Order: sequence, then C-alpha cells, then structure tokens
Amino acid sequence: MKPEVILETRKLTMRFGGLTAVDDFNAKIYKGSIVGLIGPNGAGKTTCFNMISGFYAPSDGRVLFKGADITGTPPHEVCRAGVARTFQNIRLFGNGTVLQNVMVGCHVRQKTSWWQTVLYLPSNLKEEKAIAEKSRGLLKVFGLEHLAGEKAKSLPYGAQRRLEIARALATEPQFLLLDEPAAGMNPQETNELMGFIRDIREQFKLTILLIEHDMKVVMGVCEHMWVLDYGETIAEGPPESIKANPKVIEAYLGEEAIADA
Repeated sequence: MKPEVILETRKLTMRFGGLTAVDDFNAKIYKGSIVGLIGPNGAGKTTCFNMISGFYAPSDGRVLFKGADITGTPPHEVCRAGVARTFQNIRLFGNGTVLQNVMVGCHVRQKTSWWQTVLYLPSNLKEEKAIAEKSRGLLKVFGLEHLAGEKAKSLPYGAQRRLEIARALATEPQFLLLDEPAAGMNPQETNELMGFIRDIREQFKLTILLIEHDMKVVMGVCEHMWVLDYGETIAEGPPESIKANPKVIEAYLGEEAIADA
C-alpha cells in the first residue's frame, strides 16, 4: 500500500523585493515520517517553515495539507487544521507559569466561548479544569511536571526547549515543525533529544519536519531530507545519499561534518 502524503509543497517561492529567499521548493512528506530540511545559514529553511505554517504568504506556489490547499492561511487556522511548530528562538510566555504556557496551546481546541470565561459559567470552568489536567499530563511526558508552577523564563535552556514542544503538542497536531530543536543543547541533551523525537512521533502519531544544524541529530533521526542553498534545492534523498553528495559537501557539510555524523 502506497504511503499517504500528509503535506506537499508545489513550486513554493518567496521573494522579498529583489531577493528570492526560496525558489521553487517541491516536497512530498509522507504520514508518520521524520524528515529534515538542512542547509547553511540564510539558505531559506525558516522561510519555508513560515510559508507552511502561515506566517508568510508565498509569492508563488502552493502548500497542501492532507490534500487541502492551506496556502496563505492565517497561522491560527493552520494550527487548528493540525500543523504546529516551534521556533528557532524560543517563544515562550516568560512571565507565565510552565503550566500556563501549555494550557495556551490547549485553547486552540477550546469549545466554550470567551464570554463564557468572563461569566465563569459551569461549562467553561469544567473545560478549563480538563485543559489543566491535559496540560499536566503533557508536562509529565516531558519531565516537567514538578516545574508546573515555575515561571517559564526561570527554566534552564533545555527545559525551555521541551516546554515549547509540549505547548505545540497541546494543540493536538498531526504535523509538527521543529526549528533547530537541538540549538544550545549540550551533547547529552542532544543524544536524549534524538530518542525523544522518535518517542513523540510514536506516542502522538506525528509526522515531523525539522530544521537542524547538528548533523548527528539530522542523520540520526531523519529518514529523508532536502538540502537548500541560497533558496534552491541542491539535493534530496535519504541520509546516506545526502552524506555522499558532492554538492552538499561543498555547499554545507564539509568533510569534517560528514565524519562527525
């Protein structure tokens, strides 16, 4: 049986004035896979994420999610459709508690209206209690339950990364975009991250697309990847073919990085 394509980009292009940040990006991502998008700084990777997640409306091309055209759809609607993301620079509510940060993600699926919250209606209070319980359950999965009452900004860097992923999963996504999840992590945290990414894929039935500069992470967890350079796709394929591709080695990896991976 042929695997299901959950997300597809067709000739996806983004121009900023006279600069073409991404040119004609085509990708088919199959349900349940872990895939990667790599390339040097400024290659257009985060721009691709921004177009997929609705933060940018592409200049040309299409984004299809589960067969539906979501091109240029506002971020909150893309999220509600089942696409969640994290950011290269962590974007938590620093003065909010760890628990509150995850609860914010749950509110995407909230059934009661804002005015019911103001009036403290029983239906809303019941749902808020359920959201808090669900959020605590996610914190337990991420090893953060004991920090639920702490301010998010007080957490160590690695814990903040996990919290941001927990918040993304609170939206109940089917497709998760991880933007440099290993950034700033020490070697032990990086090794744990690889197993963690595989675990959440299985536990939450996710498809995952990640941007990452740490080649050990990319080669260790990704089943397929695309390589961008100056906005153009210079290679595509499984990790072994990417490692051996002369264009990729010249433009990005280098012999030393290949050896380390």
